[in-house]
Amino acid sequence: MKIIIIGTGKVGFSLAEQLLNEKHDITIVDTQDSALRRATDALDIMSVKGNGVSTDTLREAGAEDADLLVAATNSDEVNMVCCLTAKHLGAKYTIARIRNPEYNLGLHELKKNMGIDMVINPENATAVEISRLLRFPSAANIETFCRGRVELMGFRLQEGDFLVNQPLHALSAQVKQLSLLVCAVDRDGEVTIPNGSFVPQVGDKLYLIGRPTSLDQFFRLLGRYSPKVKTVFIVGGGKISVYLTAILEKMKMRVKIVELSEKRCRLVSEMMPRTTVICGDGTDQELLESERMSAADAFVALTDRDEDNLIISLYAMQQGMHKVVTKCNRQNYTGIARAVGLDSVISPKLITAAQILQLVRGMQNSQGSVMNTLYRIADGKTEAMEFTVGSSTRHLNVPLRDLHLHKGILIAVIMRDGEIIIPEGSSCIQEGDSVIIISRDRPIQDLNDIYAEEDASFLLTGGKDEH
Repeated sequence: MKIIIIGTGKVGFSLAEQLLNEKHDITIVDTQDSALRRATDALDIMSVKGNGVSTDTLREAGAEDADLLVAATNSDEVNMVCCLTAKHLGAKYTIARIRNPEYNLGLHELKKNMGIDMVINPENATAVEISRLLRFPSAANIETFCRGRVELMGFRLQEGDFLVNQPLHALSAQVKQLSLLVCAVDRDGEVTIPNGSFVPQVGDKLYLIGRPTSLDQFFRLLGRYSPKVKTVFIVGGGKISVYLTAILEKMKMRVKIVELSEKRCRLVSEMMPRTTVICGDGTDQELLESERMSAADAFVALTDRDEDNLIISLYAMQQGMHKVVTKCNRQNYTGIARAVGLDSVISPKLITAAQILQLVRGMQNSQGSVMNTLYRIADGKTEAMEFTVGSSTRHLNVPLRDLHLHKGILIAVIMRDGEIIIPEGSSCIQEGDSVIIISRDRPIQDLNDIYAEEDASFLLTGGKDEH
């Protein structure tokens, strides 16, 4: 596909990098020489210097025959006009990054009048992700499928957990009755799709999928069930904090925000009158102690600096806080954060890139099975996808044990008529099912992409064979 990305900030650069890996024809547009040089040196892609609002600039970038244009500059208004201009020139599909909460109520009219096919809001998407983690503090990350009927949770194994040094097939009947599946394991950066003989170890990050109620019961059995979060301490009063606070107030949580900018404090206070807003330096230990940070049930670091977020999150963890969530956009910092025990690390740019990747794959596969959801887990090394099975899907009604699948592919869940099925060898896929696929190292655009050649030497047996 021919794709134009306007704005090469964090989101634009990350998106260009991931789309390039999937062999798309990418052109970037920016007004800054330094941003273009960084992108072209690192990614070896076409670049155009200029304002994305300009018709001449868009023509030079090839907007007249572009399949997709993504406007991801720092200005919502510029992004809207970029989409409008590109649509008039002939771009087939446009995406605008619109972050200002004031535009939320009129998004439908904006999209209609400005030629915008899709709106992305990294801050709002990040706030939703964080709210999920605060709803279930035991999990390091949570992804939802099938309109919330299925959840995938990642958590770190600790000394004393009953799963440690026990093969998965030896789990007690009580656990097996919960209809859960360990669908991936991250051990020291290496991701495995486990079989029944896999033996978890302390420090492994396990990804568990099933009904929300089943996951709730599992964490109770594990002894990790945390009481509900009632109070949240946030450092940083930016857009994510505003979106997050609005969600948390609806969840009946009390929020305290520390923000350095006096002007921003006044604005947040006006927007969130029920929230306590403190003007001060969130990296100041004395301030955190005086505001009784450690008395809160959860801590969230949302400043504009990844380094500050990591440092104050480590401090919060040392103070014994039960749940710590850290915003970090730099991929090279994420591994360091997890190495020191910070598991709930959130990246707005990666969340946004995953949303757009889902759309791009869907556009490429307009005649095949529909991809409803795409998440990247295990630091992006593995993907979890939800598809709706169509009539074009091959091997319908064939037992899974008889299917030849690519290595690193797992059919994790089948939802049929509202029933959640953790598949076994005798299970089969039927037209109309929702199917959740786990894929390691292989991008999947269509459900048929999971099938290997007929002479493949391995079979899928509902997650019981090693991949």
